[in-house]
Amino acid sequence: MTSFDSSPTLTVWRALLAVAVVFVMLATTGWTAVRQQHSSSPRETALTAWAKDRIGGHSLPDVGAPAYRLAHFFATLTAGQRVALADKYPLVVGNLNGAPVTLRYRANRHALAQAKTVEEQRTLDTRLSPDGRREAASRLHRFGSLLKGDRQILSFDPSGRGRAAEVFGDLDRADRVSVVVPGVDTNLLTLERSGVKENAAPVGMARSLYGAERSARPGSRTAVIAWADYTAPAGIGMDAALGGLAEQGAVRLNHLLEALPGRSGVSLFCHSYGSVLCGVAARDLPDRVSDIAVAGSPGMRAENAGALHTGARVWAMRDSDDWIADVPNMAVGGLGHGADPVDPAFGARIVSANGAVGHSGYFEPGTESLSNFAAIGVGAYDSVSCARADGSCHREISGGEEV
Repeated sequence: MTSFDSSPTLTVWRALLAVAVVFVMLATTGWTAVRQQHSSSPRETALTAWAKDRIGGHSLPDVGAPAYRLAHFFATLTAGQRVALADKYPLVVGNLNGAPVTLRYRANRHALAQAKTVEEQRTLDTRLSPDGRREAASRLHRFGSLLKGDRQILSFDPSGRGRAAEVFGDLDRADRVSVVVPGVDTNLLTLERSGVKENAAPVGMARSLYGAERSARPGSRTAVIAWADYTAPAGIGMDAALGGLAEQGAVRLNHLLEALPGRSGVSLFCHSYGSVLCGVAARDLPDRVSDIAVAGSPGMRAENAGALHTGARVWAMRDSDDWIADVPNMAVGGLGHGADPVDPAFGARIVSANGAVGHSGYFEPGTESLSNFAAIGVGAYDSVSCARADGSCHREISGGEEV
């Protein structure tokens, strides 16, 4: 664990560093947010057609309706009608909270196949610049990878930098569900990696956690979601220092959580800027969310755990080599994300990250960070290793209050 020096000298130094960081980001990135996509995207086109269509003599539901209403709509359809909608509107059904999970998997395979065909054509389009064709080739490779085997793609949107989510395990039958929320530079091209950085990408993080949970409690039915279904900041610029994208992502995350099948308990594992998103989402989380665990967090846009206004346990860890420790914890005019979750004064349960290396090593097999995540994910709280010798992360909860 990194020690926390509250001396006046360090406070002044951090304030000066914060001002310097702001000026550098303003000079290099300006106040421009992530480029917004226009209505010409494939998904927007599909949504327009969906809104005008009918099935069985009835209009199709508003895609913004609550998940329980959408679930009821699909329950009234025949199996053939459900499949027909998934095949006709894959970019709608595949991203529709409330639609049956297996139907979403089917729809997203169709959407991926269609997107793959588009990129195949773009790689041969001489009107594109060499960089454009290289990007098309990268997207083609990614879509081909997602189509391999029996991968369970819960959401997929190729528009812009793209969004997606993948499930490991049986989501319909799971007793415990873990959701991995990644940070900056999350998009379709960074969704997964190979080699030494495999477990630093969202899919690798989720796959590694799923394996660790199965080892931690072999008899438990678990599922893990690699949730890269929000617009993340591109690089360490102004978007990463502000909360706008976290607020938008928090709405999307809570919509997903409200639509999860069954009554399984849910744990959130939030890395880097993903912890900012989870902090914003905390006050509106469904009751089934029992735990929020953050790693490498720049802050949760709250001054302490109580200010998150959640009944979920809040856990925090940071590796001693993580550069995020040098990012000033501040909140001025919307800039910065507030207090440090691994500061004991914040009030989170501080757990060990021994073995993790750097900012992206928390999900590596063999680390205490991953074994702690797995123990939290399956509810084996007594197996969690605290960062401090006094075992304070094991404090009990009684009647909703920590004692």
